[in-house]
Amino acid sequence: MQEVLINILLIEDEDPHAELIQRAFEDQDGRVQIHRVKSLTEARAQILKQEPSLIIADWRLPDGESMELLPNHHDPLPIPIILMTSYGNERIAVEALKSGALDYVVKSSESMLDMPHLAKRAIEQWSARAERIRMEKALLESEAQFRLLAENASDMISRLSVNGQMLYVSPACKTILGYTPEELTGTISFDLIHEKDRLFVQNILKGNRYDITHTVTYEAMHKDGHYVWLESSARAVLDPKTDSVIEIQTASRDITERKKAEKALHTAHNDLQEAYDRTIEGWVRALDLRDRETEGHTQRVTELTIKVAETLGFSAEELVHIRRGALLHDMGKMGIPDEILQKPGPLNEVEWEKMRQHPRYAYEMLSPITYLSPALEIPYCHHERWDASGYPRGLKGEGIPLVARLFSIVDVWDALCSDRPYRKKMPHREVIRYLREKSGQLFDPRLIDVFLSIMENQQSS
Repeated sequence: MQEVLINILLIEDEDPHAELIQRAFEDQDGRVQIHRVKSLTEARAQILKQEPSLIIADWRLPDGESMELLPNHHDPLPIPIILMTSYGNERIAVEALKSGALDYVVKSSESMLDMPHLAKRAIEQWSARAERIRMEKALLESEAQFRLLAENASDMISRLSVNGQMLYVSPACKTILGYTPEELTGTISFDLIHEKDRLFVQNILKGNRYDITHTVTYEAMHKDGHYVWLESSARAVLDPKTDSVIEIQTASRDITERKKAEKALHTAHNDLQEAYDRTIEGWVRALDLRDRETEGHTQRVTELTIKVAETLGFSAEELVHIRRGALLHDMGKMGIPDEILQKPGPLNEVEWEKMRQHPRYAYEMLSPITYLSPALEIPYCHHERWDASGYPRGLKGEGIPLVARLFSIVDVWDALCSDRPYRKKMPHREVIRYLREKSGQLFDPRLIDVFLSIMENQQSS
């Protein structure tokens, strides 16, 4: 890789000194090109013709002092300069360095022969300084662009210190919170947040994940005293050297209307769910009025099924569907003729064949209703049995849905513990003995253990 050629402008009116400096650079393998001039006038002309990488200048020249070449507010010079003088003067040295010279050298054979080393160091220092100036300029431009965007944004843009103090707030704060930027600058942003949300927001913004943007919603105090809902996206700005947070930048928007719409939608959803449940209860009541001998059975088995399901760890959403399924478990009996449904004595085989169709009738009646789909397992499968002797499909073991296996136990328990037209209720101890005998045959043995444990605890308490 070819090395970069270094162009040095040497301003020296004394030939011996110039020759000594030029000789010092002769071993640089052609990497350094020196152009010598003897006056400031020649120097300025050469600079306009070709900008050098470095200027090495005698302080006192025939037409003035080379200090005139140093940068100033009116004529900044983006070129590093090393000043030389035949005699040391501390005042001149301090003035030269303050004015922008990178080095100040008292002429001697040793210092002039060491000029390649001084030149290399000067160029490296100047490059570092130029990079710093470039970064500072880029930062100023970036901040100006940030302010331009922030000043015209509909969102409230803010810059916060690590403790939440507002360093900058865009004018949108007047529209969103009622405050002017001047009123908010210097205040602690967390003080505006509703106390129920404050700790949560603080923990989010003070967390350890600085490489991601956090978005939080919370209520904030408007100037007139009411609260508005804000959605804020926040990201930390890190110190590139220490990787520590130096500030947090946020963009916040008013989502109060969105929150109101969400609340209204949630209320409408709850009202609709309540209407669904009232409809189901109306159906159940209609069935109870038709079959008065089992009145109250549906409510009892529903409550007991929910109690056992809670013990088994079903979620709140699952319990909603289990409750609906339990309420509707005998819905298919609406399709059974009165002479069979209300018969005071035992049913004959033909009548039983008809009665065994009620789970299928329930499925056919309820499956077109979308919101009841998750609740159909109990109405359709609660007469299936562990050993495949049940109906309507003859399902076996764990092929029977879990909630249907559970409900079948509860259903039989309540039926045996209640009076029917054709028999009296059985004592609890006999019902328990019957369920244990049928465990693994008609019922899921694991669920029998859970159910009887709950019932025994309930009776002993």
